Amino acid sequence: MANRGYDVVVDVDQEGDLGHTDLQEDLEFHSSNFETQPSGRGAPKIQPDSSSASFLPGPGGSSSNNPTSRKHYLWSLNFYAQAFDVDTAEVLRRCVSTIYPRANFLDVLEGNPDLYGPVWIATTVIVILFLTGTISQYQAMKGEEHFAYDFKLLSGAAGLVYGYTAFVPVGLWGVLKWYGSESANLLECCCLYGYSNLVWIAVSLVAWSPWGIVNFTVVALGFAASAFFLLRNLYPVLSTTETKTSKILLVVVFLLHAGFAIAIKVLFFAATSPVGPNKGADKDAGKGVADGGSEGKGDMLRMLMG
Repeated sequence: MANRGYDVVVDVDQEGDLGHTDLQEDLEFHSSNFETQPSGRGAPKIQPDSSSASFLPGPGGSSSNNPTSRKHYLWSLNFYAQAFDVDTAEVLRRCVSTIYPRANFLDVLEGNPDLYGPVWIATTVIVILFLTGTISQYQAMKGEEHFAYDFKLLSGAAGLVYGYTAFVPVGLWGVLKWYGSESANLLECCCLYGYSNLVWIAVSLVAWSPWGIVNFTVVALGFAASAFFLLRNLYPVLSTTETKTSKILLVVVFLLHAGFAIAIKVLFFAATSPVGPNKGADKDAGKGVADGGSEGKGDMLRMLMG
């Protein structure tokens, strides 16, 4: 007897006697579905859990029900939330990769650039620049007069660091898009510049010393390390443009970063730089002494000029 449509086969004699029926209670017939097909031909027999997110669109190519494939617009909070989707361990791992660049930093990001690390790194650099710049100015005073904190250093540090970290990568991304680079990513550019500021924390902690040679050496080393980090990781992206264009962009990136390093040295470490709270007073005092002998000539000149 064929077992088509059944799971259990039982032999029955002509009288319908099943013979030994002690096992009748254990015998059950179950209809099988070996040859039956679901109503939707080709549909999976086990439906996936709708609560689990998938990176692939569902049948028919529709991804409207998939939250991970929705576009986030610039004016929505989700657009900025995706840039902070990292934990502390991941940020520390990226900081270590910045100090010890064994692999390309864009590969370390694994397609998930963040702004959490860059924002905190830039803020830390600003605070340390203000503190060490204040110490450097205090040393430059040499106890000649009462020292007063110059909070313009704080606003200046914020403008310099935040401005450089935000506007330069945005401008670079715009230029790359203008020249048709498809690999340029705005968040990756901002993330790259943000983590490159990590070296300036160590530089700021040392460059306040009263020895000029130490200051210049530390700033030069910080510039070399951060410039190497930027150029090494930007080169694969810049090389997607024409050869001449990529070389020009590399030079521009190098010069802008050199200007950033010079601004840090000149504006915040006044012990050996021409900028400081006492420089203007010293210059005015020196100018007054130098002009003391020509005071009469100055009065006559003012009379002639009306």
